[in-house]
Amino acid sequence: MIVFCSSKLLVATLAMASFGHPLSSQQVGDASPLFLIGDPDGHAAEFGLVREGYSAFNSSFPDPVVFQMGQDSARDWPFVHPSHRDTWAGGRAHPFTIRFSSAARQERPLYLLIGIVGAHSTEHSKVTVAVNGVALPVQTAPGGVMHPVFDPHQRGRPDTMVFPVPAGMIIKGENAISIRLDEQSWILYDYVALTQDREPLKIHPRAQPNLIGSLLANTVEKRSRVVFAVRQPGRDEHWYANFSYYAPDEKSTTYGDGGRLCLLDLESGELQVLLDDPKGGIRDPKVHYDARKILFSYRPGGSTHYHLYEIGVDGEGLTQLTDGDYDDIEPTYLPDGGIVFVSSRCKRWVNCWLTQVATLHRCDADGNGIRALSGNLEHDNTPWVLPDGRILYQRWEYVDRSQVHYHHLWTTNPDGTGQMVYYGNQTPGVVMIDAKPVPDTNSIVATFSPGHGRTEHDGSIAIVNPAAGPDDPGAVEMLHGGHGLRDPFPFSADMFLVAQGSQLVLLNRDGETQTIFSLSDQDVEAGLQCHEPRALRRSPREFVAAPRSDLTQDTGQLILADVCEGRNMAGVERGEIKKLLVIESLPKPINFTGGMEPLSYGGTFTLERVLGTVPVEPDGSAFMELPALRSLFFVALDENDMSVKRMQSFLTVQPGEVTGCVGCHEQRTKTPTTRYDLTALRHPPSKIQAIEGVPEVFDFPRDVQPILDRHCLSCHGYEETPLGGPLAGSMNLSGARGPMYSHSYFSLTVRRQFSDGRNLPKSNYPPRTLGSSASPLLGKLDPSHYGVEVTDHERDLIRLWIEVGAPYPGTYAALGTGMIGGYERNQIQRADLGWPATQAGREIVGRRCSGCHSGHLVLPNSPSDNRNMPPWDIRYGDIRLRLSRHILYNLTEPAESLLLLAPLAKEAGGFGLCKEDFSNPQSAPAEVFASTVDADYLGLLAAVRAAANHLDQIKRFDMPGFRPRDAYLREMQRYGILPDDLGPEEAVDPYATDRAYWRSLWYRPSDQ
Repeated sequence: MIVFCSSKLLVATLAMASFGHPLSSQQVGDASPLFLIGDPDGHAAEFGLVREGYSAFNSSFPDPVVFQMGQDSARDWPFVHPSHRDTWAGGRAHPFTIRFSSAARQERPLYLLIGIVGAHSTEHSKVTVAVNGVALPVQTAPGGVMHPVFDPHQRGRPDTMVFPVPAGMIIKGENAISIRLDEQSWILYDYVALTQDREPLKIHPRAQPNLIGSLLANTVEKRSRVVFAVRQPGRDEHWYANFSYYAPDEKSTTYGDGGRLCLLDLESGELQVLLDDPKGGIRDPKVHYDARKILFSYRPGGSTHYHLYEIGVDGEGLTQLTDGDYDDIEPTYLPDGGIVFVSSRCKRWVNCWLTQVATLHRCDADGNGIRALSGNLEHDNTPWVLPDGRILYQRWEYVDRSQVHYHHLWTTNPDGTGQMVYYGNQTPGVVMIDAKPVPDTNSIVATFSPGHGRTEHDGSIAIVNPAAGPDDPGAVEMLHGGHGLRDPFPFSADMFLVAQGSQLVLLNRDGETQTIFSLSDQDVEAGLQCHEPRALRRSPREFVAAPRSDLTQDTGQLILADVCEGRNMAGVERGEIKKLLVIESLPKPINFTGGMEPLSYGGTFTLERVLGTVPVEPDGSAFMELPALRSLFFVALDENDMSVKRMQSFLTVQPGEVTGCVGCHEQRTKTPTTRYDLTALRHPPSKIQAIEGVPEVFDFPRDVQPILDRHCLSCHGYEETPLGGPLAGSMNLSGARGPMYSHSYFSLTVRRQFSDGRNLPKSNYPPRTLGSSASPLLGKLDPSHYGVEVTDHERDLIRLWIEVGAPYPGTYAALGTGMIGGYERNQIQRADLGWPATQAGREIVGRRCSGCHSGHLVLPNSPSDNRNMPPWDIRYGDIRLRLSRHILYNLTEPAESLLLLAPLAKEAGGFGLCKEDFSNPQSAPAEVFASTVDADYLGLLAAVRAAANHLDQIKRFDMPGFRPRDAYLREMQRYGILPDDLGPEEAVDPYATDRAYWRSLWYRPSDQ
């Protein structure tokens, strides 16, 4: 039986029908296809991968595509066919094969028609069709429109590739036709047909679904109305950057002007504007349970902050609820009468960008009683109440793991207790946001914004059913794989309202869409878009969860049932873990770029405080008292205080909360063995035991470098010594300053002498693969390593420095300062290219060094030349790391720069490292500079001294006279940490200022 796979052209012939009996032209058009996959309608929406999106090709089609006529449906044929340049599909060819049966040999020529609706506009692949293994002449795919790859429901631009199939190539019995793309990029399918006529199939316009008619027919309301906001989208490419200002300049804002709060009658199409402010901004409307008023966030024209407001559905009674020097956004009503929202009152900045953070807060119905619910360092977003009373929201976090991969769905009680992952924390690479419960189901609908998220959360619409647990990839059903949708609101289990640019769109469970409202051309030209549509209708209050917090307390309690219970704990013996190291991730008061520099080189974005340790009982249990509303995580330690297992997420306890966890990274879907005799519960909760003699926050030059100076420089410094110096093993542990880091810090990092989470999309590592146990540096602090003997205290300092992410500075005041070739908004700063000494040095390097140093061996030609290797893109083993600017330029002692010592003859006091063939260690020396009076040597020395002199002027955090950047001081004044009348030359202690800032954020009961 032959099954024609379009829903409109679904035809079944008798089981004995053959290809010699084609369908009539009245059935499928003039081309009379012998088989047809898809519907010739100018769309790709009937094919597979449409809901998941093109980037899910490898996961949705892990095996070669083989389509069996008569068995498979159009959903088994991907709408996109990738090629070699499509890295999202593995960067290789993917043959698609059609298998079919013919009752007889076909003695006349046939034609394979490949109807396309789009293709890469510039990268045109070679297309090879093979019939029963015999290739037909290769053709080049035409260029096409590209928008349907992002939204296959949109009409494309139809085109057809025609491949003549000679007579006799289709044989009696089983046949196979394969389609393969090579060299360039993708095409998008409209249909594939085997016909007797070379003419393309006639394109039949696709019938538009009447979704609004279906919605209105099933509504129980007398009127079906929708409230939504109109405003400009955020000016930033990041999904969260749509309020407040950029760090370097408070006059540079992330938002544009123009805002309206609108009410649309779906039946009549009548639009009512409840509030219009051409110079302001309006966002995040939420309809009250009684449908008589609307809660929203509003920035009146002439003001700079969004605050919470209410207005009647008739446009009357505008009332301001919150105020202050902060932004309050994304509010929703709580069933207990309060309001939950997100706010920049948390006083912190995105760890990897130039904008402010907003986290979960709540307040009373009148806007009073504001308090924080979250200790997150990064954004919480789009809270919404679930039927059981919990708040569903998006939480972005990265504790020593990738900053762009983990922003998933979490839940909390309305008082902030019971914070728990809902879905996705082991599924990196998508922002799950705008989530809301779907009526009459146990599922939620959400926007899946791809990668690190797009402006205003633009993405695909997905249904998530977490019944199988928060890590089950099968829990997600994509409704629409286009990336231009956002803010879904569920009318029912089968109908959803979404915003799409300047339009409001209905979306059904089958992925079909219908536009129900569009802004005017004038609005579109002004940059306005539709946002946050919600139905204006009454709704029942959700379950009211009883409070579990006690605001008179400043701590909470955590019970750990069994530290050995969990995933990826193989090899950990019971009793092996003796204690937990408690570490706090510390918020940033300001930030200036998307990388982690200068806090680390490719690793941590944050400073972390060592709070101390709590004991783990022999049965694996622990019971501890923790400070409330702080971002905390644990490292499990053995009897030698070495790391066994490390958290890469954080937890927060509310004041007075008593909560617990099963184990260390436990299975969320596994029912634990109930135990009532936990040893840890036989005594009061353990207080965190501070570690004597250890700084709360580590600073590499202050705390670690002196240990290296005492025990390592005799071999790994610049001086020749009987013990192996200079630079034994090519390891430089001098504290000399490079353009951004010290030589020792850079060397320890790129030689992988410590193990931290780095900036990688990985978590839940096997035991002893992160931290002190996996760090070679600790093994070298031992007499077995050339007689090195450190004290226990020195070893503890190195060990704990590694456990807190191995930072370079110990103060956030270092951000955006003291760097030559640093990064501002991810753009490298190369002001040194304007210095005459640098220009002369660049010429010398090019003339004297480029003969040997070419390709990857090219030397940096100035202190800002990063050789296309920014700190967030370390390529371990790359020879460019050995020739990095961070190690060649010595800005503490310019004459000891490797840029000068390596080519200088040993007789003249240099290292004489340059060789005729750099790649051959046995190659003869190449005498570049015979003496220190060589004019070019002196020119290079002058170039390094110019950089050193500049560093002396701009100051690094560990240099006398250092003063933080003005924007850091501005924010510390705004937070009340520094006085408003701080003089321009007045000294500021950055370490003390940081400490005062962090302590100002600690929760304190109102009576303290």
